[in-house]
Amino acid sequence: MKLGNFEIFLISDGNFWLDGGAMFGVVPKVLWEKTNPADQLNRIELGLNCCLIRAKNRNILIDTGVGDKLDRKFANMYRIKKSRNISDSLKAIGLSEADIDIVINTHLHFDHCGGNTKVEDGSFAPRFKKAKYLIQRQEWEDATHPNERTKASYLQENFIPVKEGGQLELIDGNEEIIPGVKTIVTGGHTVGHQVVLIESEGETALYLGDLVPTTSHIKIPYVMGYDLYPLDTMRKKKELLRRAVVERWLLIFEHDPKVFAGYLKEREGKFILKEEYL
Repeated sequence: MKLGNFEIFLISDGNFWLDGGAMFGVVPKVLWEKTNPADQLNRIELGLNCCLIRAKNRNILIDTGVGDKLDRKFANMYRIKKSRNISDSLKAIGLSEADIDIVINTHLHFDHCGGNTKVEDGSFAPRFKKAKYLIQRQEWEDATHPNERTKASYLQENFIPVKEGGQLELIDGNEEIIPGVKTIVTGGHTVGHQVVLIESEGETALYLGDLVPTTSHIKIPYVMGYDLYPLDTMRKKKELLRRAVVERWLLIFEHDPKVFAGYLKEREGKFILKEEYL
């Protein structure tokens, strides 16, 4: 889709399934299963919706999905389905991995940065050879020094080779990457979690990462059990969604299996999806 002078593309890495209870935290299943039906193992379907911005002669990729390095046990656990992957999605818009100039990781959980690297000559190597990989310094510190709760989500092969290859660039706080593309630290999900604000010719879009992973999570209390600081998630979600309504931002949902993006309206203090882009 067009956004001012920029173009935005869905770059799909397929779908996967996560535990519904973990995805909705304290929200009872009787409520969330109305919109997100679970399978026999209580998992719900999620998209791996990465985003490519074509702006000012640069190709900027936001997040990289789960990638293709997972073994069969891991793939079965998360019911990973690869009807499309990042390479296929790039090829569909006339690009290759070599055309990516910048990769922005919202954070370093395996389902957001798994495609950062690939197996090459028997070892792990950066997938996008000429790209700079932009990661919050705090997120890098937490990912490289995980604790007992977080270590299962941080797979070192997804990001250490980026540093070893000299392609890592750590950023501190909110930062304009190029004119019109800015990172905003939200915290909540992880301390260093960031979203990406895209602005061109008076039009704005916001890539939400895990702040609002699906359209079902637009409701303020619908916060994931995976979030380390859920009250911070709620506070930042309320702030940004209100701005999205007032300033008419296009919201991009990283994990919704059906809706890639949409606009909100506010009615009686509640945020409601008004327009959808599938």
